[in-house]
Amino acid sequence: MKLTILGCYAATPRTFTNPTSQVLEIKNRFFLIDCGEGTQVQLRKNKIKFSKINHIFISHLHGDHFFGLVGLISTFMLLNRTTDLHVYGPKGIKEVVLLQFRLANSWANFELIFHELESKESEIVYEDKKVIVKTIPLKHRVYTNGFLFQEKIGDRPLNVAAVQSHNIESCYYQNIKNGKDIELEDGRFIENEKLTFDPIAPKSYAFCSDTVYYEGIIPIIQNVDVLYHEATFLDSEEDKSEKTMHCTAKQAATIAQKANVKQLILGHYSTRYDNIEVFKEEAQTVFSEVLLADDGKVFEF
Repeated sequence: MKLTILGCYAATPRTFTNPTSQVLEIKNRFFLIDCGEGTQVQLRKNKIKFSKINHIFISHLHGDHFFGLVGLISTFMLLNRTTDLHVYGPKGIKEVVLLQFRLANSWANFELIFHELESKESEIVYEDKKVIVKTIPLKHRVYTNGFLFQEKIGDRPLNVAAVQSHNIESCYYQNIKNGKDIELEDGRFIENEKLTFDPIAPKSYAFCSDTVYYEGIIPIIQNVDVLYHEATFLDSEEDKSEKTMHCTAKQAATIAQKANVKQLILGHYSTRYDNIEVFKEEAQTVFSEVLLADDGKVFEF
């Protein structure tokens, strides 16, 4: 599981920082999460191929989380993309995007598929053989979702020595990896546990931005491997966090601690602060395993 931070600062872009956007690579799938202004430039800087982006998840319709979307789709058009593009986001995102293309008399030469969200309960929005994605309903000034990405349990690795010791033919291998016990032609019955190893534990990643402190997300993100949680303010500006419906670093750490996550990544910092290290220092008074997002930073788990 690999996470590339394209942008992780709040509000307006600066020459040296960008608003929210990141790419999660999980089970050889590339998911773009939020698409703030400048996202396509950041994709190029980080050498992430545009052709790998087939699914885009937008948390909410505040500009610093989706103003880069139309530009990115426009570039896909210029590059003569033919692969379907799926966009998951709040109801209204289709209208916003298509209005701009209609007024510009410009249309995609690929299938642009919108999955508009309006449920206030967690729901599955994407699923294939290896990955499942669910919404994490958040509390912000507009309808907002985080997203939970979970690997599915893979095949059980073959215990090659055990398989060979029983002279099992290769035609049985896939069934064995699928977890099935084996009855051989000579009548021998062999339990799967004797022929395989336990699969690698599936990983999970939760993205939560933007939201006021909200314990309602804890059952959804319980025990995740990595939690990215907004930390717009420090505890000294808690009054501002309440007014704007954002979180402090200490509040994000409290959510991580109560949800028993393995690792917390902080982001969405207000640009009023000169040094983001203070966010980590504050969070670690509550929860020890804290990392700081920053533009261009890559995390591998």
